[in-house]
Amino acid sequence: MIYFHKILPLLFSPLIILIGLIILGLITNSKKIGLLGIFILLFCSIPIVSDKLIAYLESNYKLNQVSEVQEADAIVVLSGMVKVIKNKNNFDYEWGESVDRIFAGIELFKENKSQTLILTRGKLPWSVGVPEGEYLREFAIKFGVPEKNILLTENVENTEQEAKAIKKLFSINSPKVILVTSAFHMPRAQTVFEAAGIDIEAFPVDFQSGGSKLTFMSFIPSANALSGTSFFVREMIGRTYYKLKY
Repeated sequence: MIYFHKILPLLFSPLIILIGLIILGLITNSKKIGLLGIFILLFCSIPIVSDKLIAYLESNYKLNQVSEVQEADAIVVLSGMVKVIKNKNNFDYEWGESVDRIFAGIELFKENKSQTLILTRGKLPWSVGVPEGEYLREFAIKFGVPEKNILLTENVENTEQEAKAIKKLFSINSPKVILVTSAFHMPRAQTVFEAAGIDIEAFPVDFQSGGSKLTFMSFIPSANALSGTSFFVREMIGRTYYKLKY
């Protein structure tokens, strides 16, 4: 199932659709189909289009203050923020864009929002190095979280498995957790956690959309904007899948 989640978004990405239309245009000798593919590529590569789509993914959430959060049975920080760097004899680790997740989790713990910090052993089948939660545990300990207050899940490959693994750590029904993940990812995470019988208080971080002025550069196609549009498609496919499933 993990491969389905990874392959399906690729099949519907703007770039794959463009390639498919060009091939179809060549086979059918249709210039209109080829031009349609080029139009889709240009449209999906416009920064203002990409920015609006990313903003939509985060539109149901705002950046919260720790002081506004209610106490819970645990603070849950989802994986997805560490890059593994291979050196000659071992592996090193660097932060990705979602590093706000672990810092938010540590801050929530230090502000006594819960006495338990749960990290997930995220590890895809093709990943190398230790599961992410094991690296994050050592990082949290360095920042003052006692080891006895940190729980790790079993190895997990996606958000749905994270939710089920976290539920196994509780001996009570409907535990309440403060769920820390990226704002764009929160709707999908909230769906699967609630389906697993976990009551959550959302604490979104890592907002991708920000304030910026509208300039002529907002209408100039770029590879970065195409990447953002593809990201939107991938996330919407994930949301739709879990909405239909639950």
